[in-house]
Order: sequence, then C-alpha cells, then structure tokens
Amino acid sequence: MNWIKQALVVGAVAISTTLAGIGASSAQDKVVRIGFQKYGKLVLLKSKGTLEEKLKEIGYKVTWTEFPSGPPLLEALNVGAIDFGNTGEAPPIFAQAAGAPLQYVAYEPPAPRGEAILVPKDSTIKSISDLRGKKVALNKGSNVHYLLVKALENAGVKYTEIEPVFLAPADARAAFERGAVDAWVIWDPFQAAAEAATGARTLADGTGLVANYQFYFSSKKFLESNPKVIDVVLAQLSEVDDWAKGDIHAVAEQLAPAIGLPVPVVEVALRRQAYGIKPVTENVIADQQRVADSFFALGLLPKKINISDAARRSGT
Repeated sequence: MNWIKQALVVGAVAISTTLAGIGASSAQDKVVRIGFQKYGKLVLLKSKGTLEEKLKEIGYKVTWTEFPSGPPLLEALNVGAIDFGNTGEAPPIFAQAAGAPLQYVAYEPPAPRGEAILVPKDSTIKSISDLRGKKVALNKGSNVHYLLVKALENAGVKYTEIEPVFLAPADARAAFERGAVDAWVIWDPFQAAAEAATGARTLADGTGLVANYQFYFSSKKFLESNPKVIDVVLAQLSEVDDWAKGDIHAVAEQLAPAIGLPVPVVEVALRRQAYGIKPVTENVIADQQRVADSFFALGLLPKKINISDAARRSGT
C-alpha cells in the first residue's frame, strides 16, 4: 500500500518548502493556520478579510497556506503544519487510514455535477463500458477516484479492466489534449476549463453515482484546545457562502484572476457547486463510510476505518 503514502505526499518538494514557511507558528501561538486550495469558499473567505477581524476579537490571528490538492493539504494537517482546511470526500479517507488525526467539522451539500469523466470531443468512446482496456487519467486519492470507481461499478466494468493513469490536474490536462490518455476524471474548475477550451464531452458526471461532498477539517488537537476558534471560522465561512450563492457573477469576477480562468468558465463551475455550510450529520457520516468501504473492498485501503471516529457532528 505504498501508493497511499505517495498520494498523501503528492508534490512533496513544493509542500516541504511551504511547510518551512509556516512551521514557525507553533500550536502555542494564538494563531489558527488554515490550508486552502486555489478554488472554493476558503479562497473567498481569505480575500474578504472578515475572518481576521473576528479572530482578533478573541485574541487570535490567522495564517493562510495554499496547497495544490486535498491529499497534500491533509498531509500538512497530519504533521501539524496546519490546523484547518477543506477537501473533497476521498482524501480524508486515505488520510484517516494513514493515521492522520483529523476531525470532520462541517460539510457542503452534494454537488454531483462538479466532477465528471471527460473524453475528447471526437472520441469513439460513447459509454462507461467503452472504457474497458482504456487509459483513464485521474488524481490518485481525490474525489474523482471514487467517481471512477462507482461509474465503473454501475456499468459492470471491473476497476482492474481499465488502466488508471495517476496524474495531477495540470499534467492530466496535457496528457488528455495530446491523446496520451483516453479519458480524464476531473473536478471543477478544471472540468469547466477543459470543456470550454477543448470541447471535451462528459461521459458521466456524479449525478446518480456519487454525492461529491466538500468537507471542512480541523486537527483533533486544535479542535479540542480551541473549539471557539473553529466555530468562528465556520461562522465566517457561512457568511461568505451566503454571499456567494446570492451573487455568483460577482464571485466569479473575484475568483477568476486568482484561478487564471475566464469569468464565464468560473461561473459555469460555481453554478455546479453546492451552498450551505452545515454541521456533519449521521447521514453524511454513513455516506462517507460507504465511500471508505468501497475503497477497502477494492484493496485500496490497508485497513477498514470508522468514519465516526473522526467526526464532530450534530443531528441527522
């Protein structure tokens, strides 16, 4: 199972450089260290500057660190380099299996259209069953890994009947465009960008297959010591979320320069997102357990895990 550890340290050289810059902030400092990705609600919260004001009221500061994807972000949380962050549903499963002391603290509702299996516009591949024997690019251990698993299962295709090609989004896009892979499983905004730039066809998105949740995490140690800080962060995220769902065009204009994509492309991605930051419920934990059990059944996890052990939840 060496690949699990490899998935958690994707981009290790870049991450080590990042961690060196944030390692000076110790858990004893009155600081919450937030890891974020280039796209999502945390980016909006960072740009708004409102969290800094609210944390100052309770004697805390915030530092922000960008990560290329979910697995390395959770590796940073595992080694104590950040206190809070967010990813999709698959990365925390692999992280928990590897012993990361993470705690689920909130989630966003399902957004199944926000990830998809794409094929070139002139591809002869017309259905998931046509992927037998084909090369499929994806980011190992990410949300789209589960989408691929469920899509194949639904079509009666064994996971061993396709050839997974594990690539980060930028490398996967290049391989997809030059025809080095037959299909690409990817999430927004990369999904929307590929559709706009290449005319890529959607073979299947998550509709009817996967939930595609987004989760927010804290390290167990930080949550136990600083629950009020986590509550402040989540409250501010909720305010940003309310603003975002009410003015998607304005959000697209704000995000587009940082992402490096045209505003219309970002708008497409945002309209496929879900809105509403919610406490983790028993139903969501059960959904996440099914994801973990599917990966374990395929031999992709070294052991069974219990999602409930890592959840801070409320209600059902």
